[in-house]
Amino acid sequence: MDSRVEARVSHRFKATAERVYDAWLAPEQVRVWMAAALKSFGLAADIRRIEIDARVGGKFFFSDMRGETEARHWGTYLELDRPRKIVFTWIIDESGETNPSVVTLTIQPEAEGCLATIVHEMDAKWVEYVSRTEDGWGRMLHQIENLLA
Repeated sequence: MDSRVEARVSHRFKATAERVYDAWLAPEQVRVWMAAALKSFGLAADIRRIEIDARVGGKFFFSDMRGETEARHWGTYLELDRPRKIVFTWIIDESGETNPSVVTLTIQPEAEGCLATIVHEMDAKWVEYVSRTEDGWGRMLHQIENLLA
């Protein structure tokens, strides 16, 4: 049995759960918040591909240029329960295909907005990247908030 570690981050939104959920699956919205998140890291935010097949078993593929290298992220949607939950695999290179990370986004509606929590489960060999992963997801959630404001 392989060992896993978790990165976990939460963000409270003024937007409804439905709007936050939809922002994860609408390619034109993903392009905007992902570019803003990349810029917040000081990256060029040269987005090349945003492809989303938003159905259980559907695939997604995101890429951006980082210098001369195309950073690629892809995965498969394992669960889609609008507006409460999205579960997907998260892969950054072919070596992750056999033991992909799994990301669970849970959105809890609140009286005024919602609370989104991301849990990113990954192989324990990535333990030193947990903090960086939490920072990355946190920046994405923050940029989604900016998009939906």
